[in-house]
Amino acid sequence: MKRYFLIFSSLLAIFCLSSCNLGDDGPNFHFTALQITSAELPESFVLNETYEISVTYVRPDGCTFFEGFDIGNEDVAVRNVVAVGSVRTDQTCTTALEEEEATFLFIVLHNETYRFRFWQGTEDGQDEYFEVDVPVNQ
Repeated sequence: MKRYFLIFSSLLAIFCLSSCNLGDDGPNFHFTALQITSAELPESFVLNETYEISVTYVRPDGCTFFEGFDIGNEDVAVRNVVAVGSVRTDQTCTTALEEEEATFLFIVLHNETYRFRFWQGTEDGQDEYFEVDVPVNQ
């Protein structure tokens, strides 16, 4: 009986492994920065408070999907904000430009004026930003 079970288990394992495609077809997407066209921020912040910041970005085609924000610190009170999208490469896409909105939470940890730099694209190989300064009330 053990012999039949061992043979059956071996055949089942071989069948399962041979039915899997172990080849690597490569990724069917890549990440890209999305142009930010506007942002809604308060006129001022209060120290240690949390704010929801609304951002409008451009979705360039039907194969690009919003994934989140990359928010980098350039300085203590300077934030570079980039909307990140993933682009599907395995399908035909529409080319219509669509503006969409997304939000992120921001906690005010310093009492200096914050400068937000929102990525708009590149020109001559240089990143272009629009900037918004928000003072912090004591």
